[in-house]
Order: sequence, then structure tokens, then C-alpha cells
Amino acid sequence: MKALNAIVILASVMIGTGVATAQNAPPVSTKKVDGTDNVYVFRYGGYQAMFIVTSEGVIATDPISYLRPAKPYIDAIKAVTDKPIKYVIYSHHHYDHIAGGKPFKELGATFISHRRAKERLLELKKQNALLPDVVIPDQVVDGSKTITLGGTKLELIFVGRNHSDDSLVMLLPKEKLVFVVDFAPIETIQFRNIPDNASPLEFINSLKKLAGLDWDRMITGHPYAGGRYGTKKDVQDDIAYMEDLSAEAKKAADAGKCFDAAMKEVKLPKYEKWANYENGLPANVERFCYWWGRGY
Repeated sequence: MKALNAIVILASVMIGTGVATAQNAPPVSTKKVDGTDNVYVFRYGGYQAMFIVTSEGVIATDPISYLRPAKPYIDAIKAVTDKPIKYVIYSHHHYDHIAGGKPFKELGATFISHRRAKERLLELKKQNALLPDVVIPDQVVDGSKTITLGGTKLELIFVGRNHSDDSLVMLLPKEKLVFVVDFAPIETIQFRNIPDNASPLEFINSLKKLAGLDWDRMITGHPYAGGRYGTKKDVQDDIAYMEDLSAEAKKAADAGKCFDAAMKEVKLPKYEKWANYENGLPANVERFCYWWGRGY
């Protein structure tokens, strides 16, 4: 394995219809996870992916190359090892995490996702709406699946509907690490009005299942709270937030205040120091108002 130096690369990236200059382009960095022999976190602007180097090849997660080149991620892996990229695992189907996989596929990688993620992408392809650099998965997971490569085991686990209906938790049992994307933010309010979830109570249950797995540190799909690793307490705090939010939204629904009044009046001061509290809380309230105030 080649020696890895911590590096930060500024690259020009296509954003919308313009091109980011070197001054405002997102930073790219690679960091080896302390206490491990072969696990790395790749950061690309506000996104993170995990890759694992083994004697037989590399297991990579989310390409995280939406509207920007995937080359920096591939280059980051090549800076660590000359082993081939054997697998790319999708955390869920959202473009901002899985776009950019085509160059990985051209290198011979096998792509894996939850079954519903593949179904969603095939439907988008049928509608001529699939991004050209999004790869349709080769293999799928329903409940769980274990990937074994070069003596490393990676467990892919579906813990239920949450931020999407096809999210996979990726667990390294030896290292007691999990890679979790979007549904368990650290000290951060949930995304907007939790748009993908059929039942916010299922969301809470999925967090409880995540907390029940055997792990010590959590790598997330975004660098929350200064980029630190998550803990079991962080997930328990997410559960507490969602349950407190649910209870307050139900009170508002019972009082006939859903939607607009509840979105203005419901406050959870216990969490006011969390990221995106002011902007995100009203939309979070709206989602629970749909459940308690309208029955869906």
C-alpha cells in the first residue's frame, strides 16, 4: 500500500450552468480512520464516502459526484492503493450521493444497492430521466447481505424506511464502524419535510434499529458537527428529537393547528443549538402534521 499523506485538492467543478473557480471549488480530502488498517473517509465538498482497501481490491461507497467529475474520488483511492475497485455500494437512490458512478463501472466495479433503489433507477431510466452517469446496480439487497473481500467483511443492512425507502446501513463488524447516510444526522435537524417517508414513526423505528446494532463509531454521508464521527448517543439524541417532535405535532394536530399555525408555533428549545434548527424545524413539523393531522 502506498503511503498516504493528508491532502486537500481544489478542483474546478461544474455547478449548475457555471464553473466553480479554484477559490470556491469544494475541498477534496482523504483521511484514514484512526484505529483501522484499511478504512478511509473521502470528503468531496459537503459530502463523504467510505472506502475499504483489502488485499484483493477496494470496496467503495457512494460516488458522491453529482454535477461534478468522479475523478477526484478515484484518484484518492489510487493514492492509497493500486488494487482494483471491486465494489461500489449505494447508500440509497438519491442522485446527490450516487451520481458519478460510470467511471467506476468502466474500471470493472460491481454495483450493489437495496432492491427498491434499483427498481427506482430502472423506472427513471424507462422515463428517460436517469442521469447518464448513474449506474444501474448489478446486485441487490432486501434484508441484509455480507460482502467478503480480502479478509474484510462488510454487512449491508436494511433497517427500515427513513430518509428513503431503500437506505442501507454499512457495518464493519471487526472495526465496529458503520457508514450511514442522511437519516441519522449529528446535532442537525432532519432534512426539510422528510419527503421520502411513508410513516415518520417507521423513521423513528429505523433509528432504534440502527442504535441496536453493534458499533462504536459512525461515519456519515455529510460532515456534520465539524466532521466528527457519530456515536450511539448521537443516534439516541436523534430518536429523542423525533419523538419530541412527534408528540408536539400531535398536540398541535389535536388542537386543529396543523399545518400553518403548528409550523409557526411548535418549538423545541432543547434542540435550538442544532444545525438548521430555525430553517428546518417548521418543515419537520409539517411532515408530522401530515401524519397526525391528516392520517398520512
